Amino acid sequence: MEKLVIQGGRQLNGTVKTSGSKNSALPLMAATLLCNSGEIKLHRIPDLKDIQTFSKLLVYLGAEVSYQANTLNISTSNIRCVQAPYELVKQMRASIYVLGPLLARFGHASVSLPGGCAFGPRPIDLHLMAMEKLGASVTIEKGFIEAKVKGNRLRGVQIDFPVTSVGATGNALMAAVFAEGITTINNAAVEPEIVTLCCFLNAMGANIRKIGTPSLEIEGVDNLNASEFTNIFDRIEALTLLTAGAITGGSITVTGADPAQLAAVLGKFEQTGCRIITDTGSITLESPDMLLRTDVIANPYPLFPTDMQAQWIALMTQAEGVSHVIDKIYHERFNHIPELNRLGAHIEIRDNEATIHGPRKLTGTKVMSTDLRASACLVLAGLVAQGVTEVLRIYHLDRGYERIEKKLNSLGAAIERVSYQEFV
Repeated sequence: MEKLVIQGGRQLNGTVKTSGSKNSALPLMAATLLCNSGEIKLHRIPDLKDIQTFSKLLVYLGAEVSYQANTLNISTSNIRCVQAPYELVKQMRASIYVLGPLLARFGHASVSLPGGCAFGPRPIDLHLMAMEKLGASVTIEKGFIEAKVKGNRLRGVQIDFPVTSVGATGNALMAAVFAEGITTINNAAVEPEIVTLCCFLNAMGANIRKIGTPSLEIEGVDNLNASEFTNIFDRIEALTLLTAGAITGGSITVTGADPAQLAAVLGKFEQTGCRIITDTGSITLESPDMLLRTDVIANPYPLFPTDMQAQWIALMTQAEGVSHVIDKIYHERFNHIPELNRLGAHIEIRDNEATIHGPRKLTGTKVMSTDLRASACLVLAGLVAQGVTEVLRIYHLDRGYERIEKKLNSLGAAIERVSYQEFV
């Protein structure tokens, strides 16, 4: 097992390039299952544990997958299996994305109930509801989702999601691509990752309209063709790097990023007293002498993202006054708070709201990662803590950040990745 050993108290400055988006890459990989001939090339795919796991899942299903220099080459013409096994699915929840395309192309999909980050309930009922609306019979048997098309083909229909869901929107999109007639998805997610998925599907020959709106229209087609496509940047990585600059009192520029996709968080940075300078493809954050308390509420895009909630709490431990962070998406996503308090933070939790008292002098110690964004939060806290902080179980971190310690070290951090053995 590996951990990060952080020598805290160093100001971070400089320029760093963003990686491709993990949350976009995974549904793009799933969408390749809809193509029955040719080789698909996906560029700007980050080298992450989740990408490796999803690649193994595609290979298990019968795909040919190769990866080099952040480009994935995928051929799914010889898919021989429609069952996604527990051993792979349990490693990440995004495996549920194979449900829609397998069902649409083969008329049958068998997907183990998902695993992934250990925080709060994240039900898959909306995914299943969408498949049933499109004309599939869906049952859960022995830990597997069993979905079968009733008749020869899924049929276009109106799907009304009671709440917005990125995953369910993506699955419904991919299933509807081959459905007979027109499918309308209301209350669809509008995240950049969904927009990117729509653009990729259209590049392969799908007919998706009203992209980027809460009411998507998909007119079914008979087949898709292999295509070459470039992934978008990782907006959560970009924001995490900017937070590293803010929490250490430095000045950081991230390149390869679209400021328009980050507007909600950039505005919050400005409320803390940070100066934000944007240009085409780059964002610069200059820290103030003292960070000001700033409340946030995590909501669906384009509002403040839940995937930045933990990092923001770390930042607010260094801000003047009492701040509040509310997560309206995942009410139990606060496993990082006890670990922050071990470093010397003063944070209280009530229901889905965290109250942070700052500024606090943090002192390095051993802390434990419990999920992906909690890991990033603890790394940020370690950057400003006095002494040495050891962040354990960083396999969570490696699921979503492409060697983040190298990027932070290039900005002036002192982080070492070392192996260790846990006592049991």
